[in-house]
Amino acid sequence: MDYLLKTEPSVYSFDNLRREKTTVWDGVTNPVALKHLREMKSGDRLVIYHTGDEKRAVGTAAVVSVEVKDPKNPQVKIKEGEVIKHPRTLAEIKGNAAFAESPLVRQGRLSVVPLNKEQWKFLVG
Repeated sequence: MDYLLKTEPSVYSFDNLRREKTTVWDGVTNPVALKHLREMKSGDRLVIYHTGDEKRAVGTAAVVSVEVKDPKNPQVKIKEGEVIKHPRTLAEIKGNAAFAESPLVRQGRLSVVPLNKEQWKFLVG
């Protein structure tokens, strides 16, 4: 499965992940976003999306492991991927029919969003 993870770059950016190589994705409180985190599996592909002033998909990552001892605080370890060569902005995403029903545009505050293959390809290139 593929997912998009939103982050405020002033709090934790894709550059932080690239420096650290791995991190545990935490700080998620929305019940739907937590459900998506719990469903993740090792090897799932991720798009890292910067919110705030940037509003664009900036890089990729992958799930290393998922620990769900505490369902309200799943521990999803991720590892760095690649910089997206042509970052897609929110305006471009909203203009693409593949995202018409996506929670990415319909539930703007959702921080973990599943992606289908067409959406992944559009974001990553």
